[in-house]
Amino acid sequence: MSGGPSNRREFLKQGGLLTGATAMSLTPSSTDGADTSHASDETFRDKLLRCLGGPWPTPCALEPTITKSETRDGYRLEWVEYSVEEGDRVPAILLVPDGVSATSPAPAVAVWHQHAGQWHLGKSEPAGLTGNPMHHTGAALAKLGYVVLCPDALCFEDRQDITGKLKAGNFERFEFLRYVQFGKSMAWKNILDMRRAVDYLVSRPEVRAERIGCYGHSMGSTHTWLVGPWEPRLKCLIGNCCLPTYAGIHRTKILHCFPNFIPGLSQYGDTPDVAALIAPRALHLNIGENDGGTPLPEAKQGIETITKAYAVAGVPENFTWFIEPDTGHVLSDAMWQKTRETFARHLQG
Repeated sequence: MSGGPSNRREFLKQGGLLTGATAMSLTPSSTDGADTSHASDETFRDKLLRCLGGPWPTPCALEPTITKSETRDGYRLEWVEYSVEEGDRVPAILLVPDGVSATSPAPAVAVWHQHAGQWHLGKSEPAGLTGNPMHHTGAALAKLGYVVLCPDALCFEDRQDITGKLKAGNFERFEFLRYVQFGKSMAWKNILDMRRAVDYLVSRPEVRAERIGCYGHSMGSTHTWLVGPWEPRLKCLIGNCCLPTYAGIHRTKILHCFPNFIPGLSQYGDTPDVAALIAPRALHLNIGENDGGTPLPEAKQGIETITKAYAVAGVPENFTWFIEPDTGHVLSDAMWQKTRETFARHLQG
């Protein structure tokens, strides 16, 4: 965007969080990782990209590092870091199953963590180290034989205010508003970071690069359908308990987490229209009937929108969904079974 910061380091410098740093300009990408093979998608896709904040920068070098490693029952943990933009490195935890190596690679899954107002938690919860055992999904997937990457989202765990001035939700609100000020959105930044997570997985010799998926609960589900249209290397995407439409948010007055809000998008479509752009790649959504964060009448209409997109793409079987009766904002046993079955169907073999 004209007049805006060209990378994360410059972004921080303009906001006063970094001083004395040298900012490096990046050239916008012309393709942005998008599959533009369907002309009917291009008009909405272009408008979506403009609402998100415009083209993403040309990727910088990953410069990955491993800071420590631990052995667990059935897999090893590696604490890693990699660059997503100049001056911005993401801490993450990689889980590598026993027996998986460069000579015996495995499918991989990126797990996007939840929000839950728990800014002290990020990568460590899905990696099985802390938090709610219900959401130790990265560890569970590693035991099923997948290489798993669990990164911190911006404002969570090890990606909080480096000055210590703004705490928890105040820093998240500050970052959201600052991106809006520069004509972007927090969703734009989240998508950039997730695409770099896929870059990291592809760089690992233990990973079968043609068989990568992603999973997320709550905010992680939002991240799943946000990144899907812009990351064709994700062959199977699963969102658990989060398809909040703007229609549903406005009707029920939900104060939802910031990545759900893409400035100006309502004049062109709604969140299911974004998810529909994932077609023809596999997408599965779990929804709890009583989940207040995903109002059911609008979610059902959204499912119809996505179903039509997959029918037009000629692969209606690649979109599946499960609404569990009398269930709230959780990862239930039935939802987890659907998750496992979907990954096995599209990533194994």
